[in-house]
Amino acid sequence: MPLRSLVNRAALALAVLSAPAWAQANDNAAPVDLKFAGFFKQPVGPRGLEMADALRAADGQRVRLVGYMVSQEEPFAGRFMLTPRPVRMSEHADGDADDLPPATVTVLLDARQRERIVVHQPGLVALTGRLALGREEDASGRVSWVRLQLDPDALAADQFTAAPATTNPIR
Repeated sequence: MPLRSLVNRAALALAVLSAPAWAQANDNAAPVDLKFAGFFKQPVGPRGLEMADALRAADGQRVRLVGYMVSQEEPFAGRFMLTPRPVRMSEHADGDADDLPPATVTVLLDARQRERIVVHQPGLVALTGRLALGREEDASGRVSWVRLQLDPDALAADQFTAAPATTNPIR
């Protein structure tokens, strides 16, 4: 076997073995359908809201989520928020006092689109990407616990996939 071929195979093996588990998952597999209603354990217990087992199991997986894009006065480049109901934020008037529900997802654009500001889309939208759980604070100080990293081509053709009118993001 030529040395070049051996070096290429070794480099490939090292890349696969050192990649995080979520990167090794089959990206061609159908995404897991998540519902906002399944984000938290029910009923709410003495410890308050706790992430449901189904949400925790989807961490690092490709998921599909249907919801409403939050309308913001001052949107941030490279990100927006998705909720189970329509929400309009008035950052200038309300400051940190917002009406975001606990099941709010921070949607992150691909690294090549981090400077892009996504125009608000009214109505339900269906998004597909990789789910990430855990506390993360952005540059503005907002903390998110659930994030959806959009697929690299998510905003390439149409900005979003319109969800059917009969889709209920909560159930």
